[in-house]
Amino acid sequence: MSSSVERKRVRKSPEARRAEIVEAAARVALTEGLECVTLRRIADELAVRPGLISHYFPSAEELVAEAFGVAATGELDALLPAERPYGTPTQYLARYFALSEGDAYDDISRLWINARHLSRYRPVLRDRVAEQERTNDDRLEDLIREGVARGEFRTDDPRAAGIHILVVLDGLGAHANTDHSNRPESVKRMAVTMAERVLGLADGALTGVEPPAVPGSTETPGPAPAPSADPS
Repeated sequence: MSSSVERKRVRKSPEARRAEIVEAAARVALTEGLECVTLRRIADELAVRPGLISHYFPSAEELVAEAFGVAATGELDALLPAERPYGTPTQYLARYFALSEGDAYDDISRLWINARHLSRYRPVLRDRVAEQERTNDDRLEDLIREGVARGEFRTDDPRAAGIHILVVLDGLGAHANTDHSNRPESVKRMAVTMAERVLGLADGALTGVEPPAVPGSTETPGPAPAPSADPS
C-alpha cells in the first residue's frame, strides 16, 4: 500500500524575505551598478513576481538606497570591524590599508562613485550616502581615539585625522574605472603616508605590520605591504 506525504510550502518570514531582497539588490549594485537595481531586475534575480518586491519596497528608490547602504556597510565591516577585541589599533589600521588595495576594493569604489553621482538626482539615495559617510567617519574616528588612548597614535583631533585619510582613499578610489596599474608606488601609498603623518607615526610604521590574530578566523590578509622603490 503506497502513501504519499504532501509537501508543505515553507513561507519565509517578512524579515527573512526582506533581507533576501536587500541582499540580492546589494549584490546587483556591486556587480552591475545601482541603475540596474529595479523591482523587475531583483524579482528576476530571486525568481519571484515583481509584485512581491514592491510589497516590501513600493518605491524602487527605497530599494536602491537600501542596497547601497547594505553593500557599503558590509564592506566597511570587512575592512574595519566595529568590534575589535583582538590586536592593537595599529594592527587594525594597517589591515585596513592592506585590504583597501586591489580589484576587490575597486568594486566598492565604483559603487561609491555610482552612488554619489546618482544622489544628485535621488534624494533618498543622497540621504543614505550622507548617512554612510558619517558611519565611515565615526568608525575610523573610534579606531584613532582608541589608538590615542593607548599611546599608539598622536593627534589632537581624531575625527579630522580620520577624514584626512578617507579623503585620500576616496581620491584614489575615484580612478577605479581606469587602469591604474602603472601608478608610482608613492601614489599607491598616499593614504598610508597621510595616516602616518596625521597620527604622528614614523615613516613606514604602518607597513609590514602583522594583522590582528583573531581566534577561529580564516582571514589572512597578510601584513601591510612594505614600500618598494619608486620607479618614477
